[in-house]
Amino acid sequence: MAAATTAFSFASSSSSALLRPGLAPLRRWRALTGPAPRAACSASSSPCSADSDEATVISGTKLANQVLQEVQRDVESWVSVGNKRPHLTVILVGDNPASHIYVRNKIKAAAAVGISSEIIVRPKDISEEELLDLTVQLNKDSRVSGLLVQLPLPDHIDERRVCNAIAPEKDVDGFHIMNIGRLCLDQPSIIPATAAAVWEIIKRTVLQGTFCALVYLLIICEIEGIPTFGKNVVVAGRSKNVGMPVSMLLHTDGEHERPGGDATVTITHRYTPKEQLKIHTQLADIVIVAAGVPKLITTDMVKEGAAVIDVGINHIHDPLTGKTKLVGDVDFEEVKKKAGFITPVPGGVGPMTVAMLLKNTLLVAKKLIY
Repeated sequence: MAAATTAFSFASSSSSALLRPGLAPLRRWRALTGPAPRAACSASSSPCSADSDEATVISGTKLANQVLQEVQRDVESWVSVGNKRPHLTVILVGDNPASHIYVRNKIKAAAAVGISSEIIVRPKDISEEELLDLTVQLNKDSRVSGLLVQLPLPDHIDERRVCNAIAPEKDVDGFHIMNIGRLCLDQPSIIPATAAAVWEIIKRTVLQGTFCALVYLLIICEIEGIPTFGKNVVVAGRSKNVGMPVSMLLHTDGEHERPGGDATVTITHRYTPKEQLKIHTQLADIVIVAAGVPKLITTDMVKEGAAVIDVGINHIHDPLTGKTKLVGDVDFEEVKKKAGFITPVPGGVGPMTVAMLLKNTLLVAKKLIY
């Protein structure tokens, strides 16, 4: 027990050193130690049993609350020394019910952390030029720290043109070509909120096990989350808002200016044959799904102990209740019997996405990138 206690103290006192991405001995040690033991409990700080056969269900809500508390603290600290309170402006076009719900959630969360905000609503028949003019006006408005145009937009409006019209230094969605370019070059940038949410969930998820394993995991995982170094990752979905930026974050060098995950990443998409998708996912230590296809990932496609991050948002008819229900891209109930970690839908990536958007808003208010 004395030896175990000493090891525990060492792990705690060395945490700052372990965070340095250039620490070569740690990287060699990580490569030699191999995969961590499978967790058998909830992703929280509470003790757990090693008898469960089901995956740890990662609570995106709990992790998002951690981020929101940090943002709230930093906002008040920023304002207390005389700086202007961060302000988020959201342009909402049309009457898409889902978009209205998402925007309300963003505004509510912004108020909770002390970020002021406003919604500018425009009709669905607004012209592209009118929307671009409004964007240019808000770019010049010194009140506005962060600006976003809620997607999707009506078919007659070019989303890419609108996203590129937002000043990159106010682009809290991270969709401007300059922010995407900097991300791809491993430079500091405003990272798209959903991709940032996935990355943050991976980094913040604490692996737990027996006490002896806990000493091991505190060094490897409590600081660094689910291991990505040298691991195989499959990203199902190649969207420019989620799949592509997530892939960039995970495969890039952990010692670069914007550290990445040092993983081997395979990107699949709608034209990847299902049998080929299965071959890739069965080899993956981490599976990230953002394809918009309910139950795309089934239990036979996942290897034992893998981490499964479900970004999908699908509204399907529930024959039991006769109502519409929200599901992801993963057959959650079956896959959780085999995976090591899994995010639910709802309550997984969604809450963290809102939290990362507000973190981006504070980032642009402080002008830490531009």
